[in-house]
Amino acid sequence: MQIQDLPYSDPGVPDARSGPRLLWWLGRNQLGGQCRALLWGMLHFASVCALPFCVGLAVQAAVDRSSRRLALTGGLMLLCGTAIAVGDTLLHRAAVTNWITAAARLQQLLARKAAYLGSALTRRVAAGEVVTVSTGDVEKLGWFVEAVSRFTAAALTVVVVCVALLVYQPALGVVVAVGLPVVALAVLPLLPRATSRADVQREKAGRATELASDTVAGLRVLRGIGGEDLFLDRYRRASQEVRHAAVRSARMWSVISALQVLLPGLLLIVVVLRGVQLAREGRITVGELVTVYSAVMIVNYPLRHFQEIAMAYSFSRPSAQRAARVLSLERLTDVEGSRATELPGGDLFDPATGLRVPAHGFTAVVCGDPDMAGRLADRLGGHAPEPEPGLSVLLGGVPLDELSLDQARTAVLVQDKDPVLLSGTLRELLDVPASGTVRAEDALAAAQCADVLDALVQGSLDVSDPMDARITERGRSLSGGQRQRLALARSLVADPEVLVLDEPTSAVDSHTEARIADGLRRLRSGRTTVVLTSSPLLLDRADEVVFLHEGEVVATGRHRELIGTEPRYRAVVTRETEDEQREAAAMETAAPPPPQERPDLSEGAPLLGALEPFEEIEESA
Repeated sequence: MQIQDLPYSDPGVPDARSGPRLLWWLGRNQLGGQCRALLWGMLHFASVCALPFCVGLAVQAAVDRSSRRLALTGGLMLLCGTAIAVGDTLLHRAAVTNWITAAARLQQLLARKAAYLGSALTRRVAAGEVVTVSTGDVEKLGWFVEAVSRFTAAALTVVVVCVALLVYQPALGVVVAVGLPVVALAVLPLLPRATSRADVQREKAGRATELASDTVAGLRVLRGIGGEDLFLDRYRRASQEVRHAAVRSARMWSVISALQVLLPGLLLIVVVLRGVQLAREGRITVGELVTVYSAVMIVNYPLRHFQEIAMAYSFSRPSAQRAARVLSLERLTDVEGSRATELPGGDLFDPATGLRVPAHGFTAVVCGDPDMAGRLADRLGGHAPEPEPGLSVLLGGVPLDELSLDQARTAVLVQDKDPVLLSGTLRELLDVPASGTVRAEDALAAAQCADVLDALVQGSLDVSDPMDARITERGRSLSGGQRQRLALARSLVADPEVLVLDEPTSAVDSHTEARIADGLRRLRSGRTTVVLTSSPLLLDRADEVVFLHEGEVVATGRHRELIGTEPRYRAVVTRETEDEQREAAAMETAAPPPPQERPDLSEGAPLLGALEPFEEIEESA
């Protein structure tokens, strides 16, 4: 796989049973790229380590005054230099390719898993963790995958150098063959502590990032209550904790780096002392001493990759565990569905609450508990976190759990109370799977988005058509009511058979809400619409209002009827306090007041007597 061939047509099925298994699966699927990087790495490292032998031959040729051998050695050095340049260039190309393709494979897998799980993903894994996995963790895993081939090439090169020195000069080769493994493995006892400190740093950095994200998202509210200083102090403390953790982690890695310099230096001193002793005894020549000395110096270059692979694994291990946790999530219902049927239609029925929504009508549902309304909306759309057997919502008598995921989403669309707007143009926002019956212009008009279009045009440069205006991430440049109306327009464009709206007008003023209610009723004529709300304006325009109390349907009728006959409904809709409810109940149960005596109009004097109080009131006024 090359970079220009991305994305993968099929990224495969990952082994997400654990972090190490996921790393092994990634490496196995990058086998071709790993082999290419290994071959080029071997060429590069072997050419680098061959230079000391060329230097030794050149020195010995100069000592022996052999111009022929000196010229031959110069040619060998030129050949080695060319091989080093070619190997390094192609090794870097292959390594970067492995890094990017591995990261792209993981990103595709995570995107597929997010689309597969839908709204169930954020219920089981925090949204911040998903973002962390798909950004920083993906890069760390790609780093480890590409570092494996370079480390393997470096390790094989070190083995080859040790064998070559044993053959070339056994007396010094034994010292090098024993000392190099000690140098390479001496830092292993320090790695667990370095890894744990790095994990603490990442954990604290994640908390600080989450705190900063929450602060930015709620900056408008913070300014309204004067809480900027409070959250600034919290973030300052969190950032200082990250700094202290980073310093502790850096100290440990600096110790490891220092050992990677100190131990090869000590080995080099031992080799020089032993070599000088052997040279004075006449057991080795000057050229052989120079060769071994240069080889020990050069071999430090591939030894650095031992530290890199240790760092790459220590950083990628927790990342692989997080990625495996996300990729191992499964839906609690079958995506393909267990029933092959046409798209159902008819009444929508929830056996858990007893709610029945008539087909092709505008039904409003009132819940005393806002959380209950959110859970009900999820149930009606087939998004329940843990479906209970026998309690699946029925559409036209067909359980939604038995439909395929595509059919269920086509039949019932749910817009929750906090809809998300993706960044892009307005045209892209409204480019959703739809029936094609509702035009974008009609949906925007029904959702009363005229002022939103003006705001988008004013906030965009050189844009005259509002459909080409860009929307920032999550629509942060818009007010809450404007975001809510754009989300409603998007749902109306989709034109599903059943549309479930959870508090679609909670952030707009009453005049706009009334116009939205009329537009919604007009545009959804002939379709089934369910609105979970307590707004009197929406309730008054509904064909039927259903009142749920403690998770069960307790009353059904028109809004004006329920206001007069159901005290609990009236308390929810009118926001009555408990004292006001008791007072209203007392007035209903109290005896009616006795009728007042009317004055006798047959005689003039009594009539004038009855009017005297009114005259006094008028005069005093």
